[in-house]
Amino acid sequence: MLDVALKVLKEITSSGFKAYLVGGFVRDYLLGIESNDIDITTNAKPKEIKEIFEDSCLPSEDYGSVTVMKKGIRFEITTFRKEISYLDNRHPSEIQYIDDLYQDLLRRDFTINTICMDEEGEIIDFLGGRCDIDARIIRTVGVAKDRFYEDCLRILRAIRFATVLHFQLDSDVVDAIRECRGLLKKLSYQRKREELDKIFASPYVKEGISLLLDLGLDKDLELSTLKQVTCPVSLIGVWSILNVCDKYPFSSNEKELIQKVQQALSLNNLDPMALYQYGLYVNCVAGEIKGISKKKITEAYKNLLLYSRKDLKVDTEDILSVLQKDEPGAYLKDIYCDLEREVLYRRLPNQKDFLLSYIKKHYS
Repeated sequence: MLDVALKVLKEITSSGFKAYLVGGFVRDYLLGIESNDIDITTNAKPKEIKEIFEDSCLPSEDYGSVTVMKKGIRFEITTFRKEISYLDNRHPSEIQYIDDLYQDLLRRDFTINTICMDEEGEIIDFLGGRCDIDARIIRTVGVAKDRFYEDCLRILRAIRFATVLHFQLDSDVVDAIRECRGLLKKLSYQRKREELDKIFASPYVKEGISLLLDLGLDKDLELSTLKQVTCPVSLIGVWSILNVCDKYPFSSNEKELIQKVQQALSLNNLDPMALYQYGLYVNCVAGEIKGISKKKITEAYKNLLLYSRKDLKVDTEDILSVLQKDEPGAYLKDIYCDLEREVLYRRLPNQKDFLLSYIKKHYS
């Protein structure tokens, strides 16, 4: 991937422009982490980038960013710029293209994201990002409070980087987060969820949750049950505990899963009926929240005699015949539920003769 990235740089520089890899890819490269996050900064304007890469995409020329795909890898190429002022503690209201890499780096969030690499693979580090990587610390570029007032998303990004990279927050960053945390109420739930997902999916989620709680962000993020999250818990498990589907955005499938997990939490997740009704995944998520071994739940699930109604050795035609009825009706649902329960609890063999005899005895 690095080879492809350096070739993209050379395509830009061979046209007479400056260009550098910057941000997450370089940071992760120095940490020995594989990364698909590849940003390029250049003094070439968006229209000039489009002349170099004819199949590039220009989402917003005013933003100064162009998307280029090479070998299946996505590159975000952004023109050196200053951000003059910000709207709504989130978006720059005006940008100014410049021809100075150092000045471009001064607008960025954290020092660890300002390290650059040139087309020869040489590291350029104007702001001490490499020292902060070695010290495993998250430090803002310039005054932390100013960076957070410009863009309040940076508050959650600080927590996310500290969690995912297992770094510490600089003391100035901690103080600034405590002062600026109320700004998070202005941030969209979509962006909040994107950052929280990365925190909750991290191997160091326990430390991430501790940071959110210690800094009081649970209140500003409207996560009133965050203290109840024990680790490790899957992402759907975390959101099931947090119970914020009425505020945060989820797909219909995610909402359905969360609702089922919440229902399964009140059940015995080793019980055959619970396993049959809610399935292995939902019961495993509910079980991990309650500290029940996934292995135990899986073994119990494998021992079920039924996995769906189709596994019963009788069908509707059989039931109608034994009851001497011509038409199906609502009564069938009760019969099927009864049969499922009796078979699952091994009180009735799943054999056609036994099932029909049971139906005839109890429903004739």
